[in-house]
Amino acid sequence: MRILVIEDHALVREGLLLALKALEEADTTAEIIGARDADEATHLLEANDDFDLALLDLMLPGTGGLAFLGVMRKRFPHVPVVILSALDDADTVLKAMRQGAAGFVSKASPTEVLLGALREVLAGEIWLPPEYRELSGKRKRAKTVAERYGLTKSQARVLELLAEGKTNRDIAEMLGVTEGTVKIHVSAIFKSLGVNNRSQALLVAQGKK
Repeated sequence: MRILVIEDHALVREGLLLALKALEEADTTAEIIGARDADEATHLLEANDDFDLALLDLMLPGTGGLAFLGVMRKRFPHVPVVILSALDDADTVLKAMRQGAAGFVSKASPTEVLLGALREVLAGEIWLPPEYRELSGKRKRAKTVAERYGLTKSQARVLELLAEGKTNRDIAEMLGVTEGTVKIHVSAIFKSLGVNNRSQALLVAQGKK
């Protein structure tokens, strides 16, 4: 299990890194990695496509949390994002959920509430504070294309880059693999999606087929 904590205050970030180790179970180890801002988080996400969840503070310097949430949903849709914020009014919660957050936890919450929320999101649930649960009729997080078609995280990342119009060579350079490896991923993606070419694959990815 790999979790990315995006929080600009070093003491808070370091405290979260320690607290989230409690997510480990007998058969599961948890690797918790911290990022101080959106730029550092983007670098980590581009370098590693196997994060299981991201915990995102809304009050980041530079690119704010809500703006970065939108970026993450477009560029890294396979990574569910839980918002952690001192701002927990109804308007802020609604904005975050409409942007595609998988959960929202107030910074005033006890550690056990945060851990419980993350466990639910990791299990595919949407998590909201009890007082806001009527805001979302969804009880389960909408599945991504990768989840619906059983793509691996590497295949999901390749599909994202295909959707951005990248060539096999571009993708190979960005992911640090050979073109041959990219071609293998592309063939596997086509097979899983039941399509024969990139255009058809992109239609499926966009929910148009």
